[in-house]
Parts: sequence; C-alpha cells; structure tokens
Amino acid sequence: MKTLHQLASGFITRSGIVMMQVLATLPLSWTRALGTALGRVLYVLVESRRRVVQTNLSLCFPERSEADRRQLAKQTFICFAQAFLDRAWLWHAPKEWVQRRVRLTGAVHELAGTGPTVIFLPHFVGLDAAWASVALTVPRLSTTIYTDQSNKLADQWILRGRQRFGHLRLFGRIDGVKPIVAALRQGQPLYLLPDMDFGLKDSVFVPFYGIATATVPSLSRFARLGRARVVPLLPRLTTTGYEVQVLPAWDDFPGEDLVLDTALMNARLQDYIATMPAQYYWVHKRFKTRPKGEPALY
Repeated sequence: MKTLHQLASGFITRSGIVMMQVLATLPLSWTRALGTALGRVLYVLVESRRRVVQTNLSLCFPERSEADRRQLAKQTFICFAQAFLDRAWLWHAPKEWVQRRVRLTGAVHELAGTGPTVIFLPHFVGLDAAWASVALTVPRLSTTIYTDQSNKLADQWILRGRQRFGHLRLFGRIDGVKPIVAALRQGQPLYLLPDMDFGLKDSVFVPFYGIATATVPSLSRFARLGRARVVPLLPRLTTTGYEVQVLPAWDDFPGEDLVLDTALMNARLQDYIATMPAQYYWVHKRFKTRPKGEPALY
C-alpha cells in the first residue's frame, strides 16, 4: 500500500508532466521568458545550489571580478531553467517544431558510416537537444549509459523523452562494460558524459581549471576498448532553439596514457566552456571529491 508521501510525490510528478505538455504548445519566446523568470527565482530561493555555482565560478574564474561572477551565476540559473522547460517541446511538441528549432551543424559527416565512434557530450544545459538533433538527422542506432531515477514516474518520462525519435539505446550502469563495448565495435556510437564527479572509485585526479579534479577516464578507456575515434558534440542554446555543433574527430586520442588522455579531455572541455560559460552545468559539485588530505571545497 502506498504511503501518503508516495501518493503526494506521484501527484506532483504527474502534475509537472501535464504542465510540460501544456508548455509544449506555447511559442518558444513564451517558454524562454518563463525560463528566465524561473531562473531568477531559483537563484534567489535555492541558496544551497547558488553557493555551489558561486564556489565553482570562483575556483574556475579567479581572474574575474566578484560582480562579473555574480552576473555569470545569475545567467547560469537562467540558462539551466530555460533548458529544463525546453524539454516540454523537445519531448511533447510536434516533430516538425523540434526540427525547426534544433539544428545539427559542423562536421556532421563524422557521425556517418559504421566506424566505432565515441561521442563526447559534455554537460552543457542543451544536452537533451543534442540527443534529439542526432536522432532526427542521423539514422544510426546510438547508445549511452543511463542512471535510473529514484522517482519512477519521472524516470519513465525522461526515458520516453530521450528515446522519442528512436535510435537511442540505453545501458544501465549495472550492465557493465562488455555489452557497451560490443555495441560500440558493432558501429553503434556511444554517447559519453564523463565530466562529472562520480566519486573516488574508478576516478583519476587530473587538472580542471588548474585544480586536481576527480574525473572518470571512461572517454579514453572506451575509445581504446572499442578501437573508436572521439567526436565532440556541443549543444548551444540560442534565441531560436539550439545549435548542436559536431566538431572534427580528435586525431591524437586515445594516446598511450589513460591519465594524460583524461587531462587532455579536461583541457579541451575548458576551451569549449570558454565559448559559452553560462551554459555549463555549474550547479554540480564538480570538485566535491578531493585528494587525500585536502579540505572540502563546498
């Protein structure tokens, strides 16, 4: 028998999904205006997450003034909220609307063919638009690693949304490495999002903005195991929707050293962030795991 808390949680989740279905019918300018308002409210009310963003920005951009970083933090919340509300039309609006609003640009040819390919998709706010842009443009089955959500209704909604246009196969972390590598070698591109703090296990400490940062070396490992090339995918939130840029495959990756490869990944990620700093996922505690003996940063 469900508890009162479970019933309340289910009602809130269902109501939220219905609200997103309604938002999907609105003009994009209205959705973005709502996202701007929501982002400003979250910046004021969610103090704990605001401190995380401000800490991240002070660590990564010490050369900027405090006023500049504060403005960047506010814009980060706005971009985060806008991208969240954009899931409404990405997952519920007519396919033609999504096709008009999401553009796949750059070295799109890198995603053609059947060669083993690892797609490096960093945590920019538009990552859900990235799935959609590739699925709508490239008729090639892709895979990624998915962590189940504790809220099962929300989990189902996210899974349906990300698989809406087909061509995306999800592996759970409990599935292990073997089936993922097998799919990669069979020509199914693997989306990897390794730029988060997943804890000490299986991580290496490499520089990120000059700070020793726990980073999973999965990009190098899967590229090596799958004998695959690495193709970066950068989603950029724009006034008309999203531009999802495919960059040329890295010609010097993977190398001989897994740690050096991971440091190179972080260095290149910094270059990508520099082009749209407010759109990176600064709400995450990227520096939570510290080397032994170092104090906590949050």
